[in-house]
Amino acid sequence: MSRIVQFTAPGGPEVLEFKDIDVPMPGEGEIRIRVKAIGLNRAESMWRTGEYIEEVKLPARLGYEAAGFVDAVGSGVTGFKKGDAVNTVPAFSQNQYGMYGEVVLAPASAVVKHPPNLSFEEASSIWMMFITVYGAFVEAAKLKTGDVVLIPAASSSVGLASIQIVNMLGATPIALTRTKAKRQQLVEAGATHVIVTDEQDLVSEVMRITDGVGARVVFDPVGGPSFGKLIKAMTTGGILLAYGALSEEPAQLSYLDLLIKLPTIMGYTIWNTTGDAVRQKAAVEFITKGLSSGALKPMIDRIFSFDEIVDAHRYLEKNNQFGKIVVTV
Repeated sequence: MSRIVQFTAPGGPEVLEFKDIDVPMPGEGEIRIRVKAIGLNRAESMWRTGEYIEEVKLPARLGYEAAGFVDAVGSGVTGFKKGDAVNTVPAFSQNQYGMYGEVVLAPASAVVKHPPNLSFEEASSIWMMFITVYGAFVEAAKLKTGDVVLIPAASSSVGLASIQIVNMLGATPIALTRTKAKRQQLVEAGATHVIVTDEQDLVSEVMRITDGVGARVVFDPVGGPSFGKLIKAMTTGGILLAYGALSEEPAQLSYLDLLIKLPTIMGYTIWNTTGDAVRQKAAVEFITKGLSSGALKPMIDRIFSFDEIVDAHRYLEKNNQFGKIVVTV
């Protein structure tokens, strides 16, 4: 028997409940994993409230990232055996699989070998954030040396991963944060510049930093009233990748600014990369190389126990973390 987490109605963290289930042997193309750590993601919070990009089928499980040991392998699975240390990457629907559990099933296509220099807690924190950023900057934006990148919500796990990969690629990260409380942490995390948007004028600061040129790439998870300011802060012909909708207010922008800046505005999700086996493999190799060299590092804010999963979700929704929230099992 294994304890898993599910919910039978959408709502706040309190709808999460434990359930004892008998986890079957893995089917064809599946791997059964004995979980040691779970990484939490904003996508799972949105899934729980019914506000995600995919319709939830109730009762529902949840969770994309887990680290642990292979417990059994299904038919047709190669490259993995019982006892191997492994991680899962977000490459499946939560309507089909959920990683919040003591023992879970996962599609072999979403399982990768555990980076040997990381703890289970660290490994459960890396794949959503680094693959998301890899796909945006390497595949979509084709980031190059000398580019300037604006990173709103820079203290989130994806924001911090963005700073690291921008630096790894030889570009310049400008971190955006609402208050000055996290300014020094962002500098220590590798941000070349930090703009405190509640105190500084975003557009004029970017133009000052770039000598009036603007940023070629913007990676925005917020939207809302500040969206138009991001357009104004871009260079002509730049690219804005929208990968979230943290603001509940409508995005605001001027059509005239679109004609002046001529930006490419794209919606982006991690599925662009993990939905293709070849692209996922390239992403995993890039990230593994960065982890080995020290250019990429896990950033964990706080660790909860599995019994504290409701509290962990409450903490996630406060938006005060600096890095990833992890749950040990």
